[in-house]
Amino acid sequence: MDLGRDLLSANPPPSGMPPAVNLTPRDVEAMAGELGAYHADFAPLFWRAEQRHWSLKYLQGQMLDIERKSVEPMALALEGGDVQAMQQFISIGKWDDEAILKAHQQLVAETLGDWDTGVLIIDGCDFPKQGTHSVGVARQWCGALGKVANCQASVLACYASERGYTLVDRRLYVPERWFAEPYRERRERYGLPSHLTFRTEPELAGEMIETLHERGVLPFQWVTFDEHFGNNPALLDKVADMGLRYLAEVPHDTRVWLKRPRSEVPPAKRKGRPPTRERLRPGEPLPVQVDRLADELPSTEWARFMIKEGAKGPMVAEFAFLRAVAVRDDLPGPEVWVVLRRSLGETRELKAYLSNTPTDTPQQVLVRLSGMRWPVESAIQESKGELGMDHYEVRTWPGWHHHMTMTLLAHHFLVRLRIRLGGKIGRAHRTTSPRAAQRDPTQEATRRPKRHRICPSHPAAQLRRLPFPSQARPA
Repeated sequence: MDLGRDLLSANPPPSGMPPAVNLTPRDVEAMAGELGAYHADFAPLFWRAEQRHWSLKYLQGQMLDIERKSVEPMALALEGGDVQAMQQFISIGKWDDEAILKAHQQLVAETLGDWDTGVLIIDGCDFPKQGTHSVGVARQWCGALGKVANCQASVLACYASERGYTLVDRRLYVPERWFAEPYRERRERYGLPSHLTFRTEPELAGEMIETLHERGVLPFQWVTFDEHFGNNPALLDKVADMGLRYLAEVPHDTRVWLKRPRSEVPPAKRKGRPPTRERLRPGEPLPVQVDRLADELPSTEWARFMIKEGAKGPMVAEFAFLRAVAVRDDLPGPEVWVVLRRSLGETRELKAYLSNTPTDTPQQVLVRLSGMRWPVESAIQESKGELGMDHYEVRTWPGWHHHMTMTLLAHHFLVRLRIRLGGKIGRAHRTTSPRAAQRDPTQEATRRPKRHRICPSHPAAQLRRLPFPSQARPA
């Protein structure tokens, strides 16, 4: 299979622009029953009848049109809700969320799976927290706030194909200090597994990718990440060793060689221990930073490509592509593509990517993948804004994982509805064809017909307002 050409010829996934929605009251009423049928796929994996009951209630609560979706507001809004029972279910319930996740990934494969366009996207997701009474909480960089703050950090995996996108796995990052002796009592109190050891966020990402790849349920051969993960050579090599392809955003000071330098183990001297470590041969050039490469490229090496059509029209940027040799411990490493992307306008913002894909990979494939940040960002935004992913008040290790697992199930339920109701959801904007990508973007924009949007609301916002029996009285 020529994956590059398959990705190129297949219809690309929709852009970040939310599809239009036009649902009738009858459509919305039918969705409550559909959630029960969806939950039935997971019900046998819960060990006890009360766990099956409260897991459905929890999903129903996440779909309610209420402002906050921690346990208490959900329980009070649901008919038959019970605050204590739902808290016990999510915080200390003895049910196997890994088994639930496996079933979830199988269903995602059935809904969205596509070998030609499937991509796994890794991203960080942070949750601001007050105080120190939550598992893994620490003063650290918080992406949600854009500054150092008290928070929990996590790594999420999103699966995207031309059919849609949803979250498929999660890992909680536990700072290294939590494994020191002074934190022993906290580790026991909050239920951290005794065998758990410190792992960096890139290491957690590698574990997720490896697990999903070995399971072989989700069809993907591409992995993408931002520069926080792309700046970790061990992660990139781990992905490559699995036989997968990556497109990784990297910092501007990332160094490469445009031509493989010669290296050798220096000859032994008369005295002292003989050297064993390989080094660059004298006179060989040093690697060059990717931003310097971009500055020195002549204008003829840059070409405009349309990445996708977005909410404000076509997203166009200049690209340059170079074959290079990556740096590994100051020595030449694997051959890679260096993809340089420069925005138009006065700012000329530069983004740089490395990819281990073969030399004959079509450039349009790399262009498309460079614009694949939006699915994971949209999935996180929808899960937070519509399903209360960041509203939890649990403090334990099992509680965090249980809540995140239920949120992943809830988001996929909305995705399935979105697909089933495709006849009533306007066609999302799509990226252009390879041939159209090289046309003049101004002319392309004038030729593109205007699209009629029936209703401007986001599908997740409308689909979550399901008519579950509520014990809350109207004001």
